[in-house]
Amino acid sequence: MQIHSECVTVLSLFPLKSVTESFAKVIHGLKVGHLTDHVIQRSKRMILDTLGVGFLGTSTEVFHKANEYSKIYSSNLSSTVWGRPTLRLPPTYAAFVNGVAIHSMDFDDTWYPATHPSGAVLPVLMALSEALPPSPKCSGLDLLLAFNVGIEVQGRLMNFSKDANDIPKRFHPPSVVGTLGSAAAASKILGLSMTNCQKALAIAVSHAGAPMANAATQTKPLHMGNAARHGIEAVFLAMLGLQGNKQVLDTQTGFGAFYTNYSPKVLPNLDSYTWLLDQQDVAFKSFPAHLATHWVADAAASVRKHLVTDRAMCPIDHIERIVLRIPDVQYVNRPFPDSEHEARHSFQYVACAMLLDGGIMVSSFHKHQINRPQVRELLCKVELEHPQDNLPNFNTLYCEISVTLKDGATFTERADTFYGHWRKPLSQKDLEAKFRANASRMLSCDAVERLIKIVDNLEGLEDCSVLTSLLKGPSPSEMISQSI
Repeated sequence: MQIHSECVTVLSLFPLKSVTESFAKVIHGLKVGHLTDHVIQRSKRMILDTLGVGFLGTSTEVFHKANEYSKIYSSNLSSTVWGRPTLRLPPTYAAFVNGVAIHSMDFDDTWYPATHPSGAVLPVLMALSEALPPSPKCSGLDLLLAFNVGIEVQGRLMNFSKDANDIPKRFHPPSVVGTLGSAAAASKILGLSMTNCQKALAIAVSHAGAPMANAATQTKPLHMGNAARHGIEAVFLAMLGLQGNKQVLDTQTGFGAFYTNYSPKVLPNLDSYTWLLDQQDVAFKSFPAHLATHWVADAAASVRKHLVTDRAMCPIDHIERIVLRIPDVQYVNRPFPDSEHEARHSFQYVACAMLLDGGIMVSSFHKHQINRPQVRELLCKVELEHPQDNLPNFNTLYCEISVTLKDGATFTERADTFYGHWRKPLSQKDLEAKFRANASRMLSCDAVERLIKIVDNLEGLEDCSVLTSLLKGPSPSEMISQSI
């Protein structure tokens, strides 16, 4: 009886099928046939949007700094830096700088539980598919499968913790789940064995993590670039035989170190597998700022309609007080932002910019816009309130704004769901319009339209080199002819 008891104890401590093993089995075992039409359509929208914000991000200062740093590295393998036809980097660093570009303006997609899912995965797949030998070819379906594996791993990990449901306070989720999503996607596109998939996940966990203290700074976009880079590095090290903890996703001292209430579960069997993206769509942003500010912009736009008479805006000196009733999210509470990155993370700034201008766009976060005297004057009149029922959760939060004039009149509006949220998704027409606006800053009109068409028909693409060749941007000769 004593021996039997000890055997039972051993089995309970070391289950025959660990959570980590089940992740490796899913990463290795999922096939193109597992993809559903719904998942394919949603992920194509994510890919198009992510490419667009990535092209836009190559104009930012943080991209240029990351790009200059990465030029010190060289390799026999090389991949495209998006929009830079004369520059190629090792796949690891091409994924890094393209990941930085994607998150450089906080314009990329957002999921629930809270993370930016695409930015850590797509640069990895574009870099590796380009660097792979020409045979066998990487097809559009191969790309879609690996992309969705990377997205799926992130979602499954976040669903193991109630903490992940709320807007983060301690660490930036893409730096954690994005790193493992990157490793999963790279494992899939490179065809790793189940054993090596498990090694890659273990290594990736030790690459993960970035504190929220660097939100609203130039360092925050590095979180996305590092997630992409570290995922590839984890896979390359796993392929060289580097060992890690085989139960890294099972334990509180493994992936559970990031969450206080981590409760992992074995993933479903492949024959009954369902995708999280089938159940939960993503949010696409209409302007480049923290997602929570989009509720503020929506509510402020509604209030502004009460303040405009005969196409003239009510003078700001008539406004006595502005009250924002929002969740308590400290890193988006910035009363007087002093940089574009702070303004993107400021409830107050987005409210004032919308009240003044009637819209928020890329240029709204330029330094001269942030420092306008009218903006600074309005910022002094903003107060925040945090109703107890308004939780910091992208699925339930709301914004209520009240503007009181000096004559005593008060106008109040509330936004529960902004346009672009997963409950109110962007139309395909508007998503493509966003892509055109972003990508046309780096690509010709013809290349932009070709990219839209290729992504729209990605499941029928036989060779992804057709896609990656367009990401380089125009050659110097083409740029000269375009300017002429």
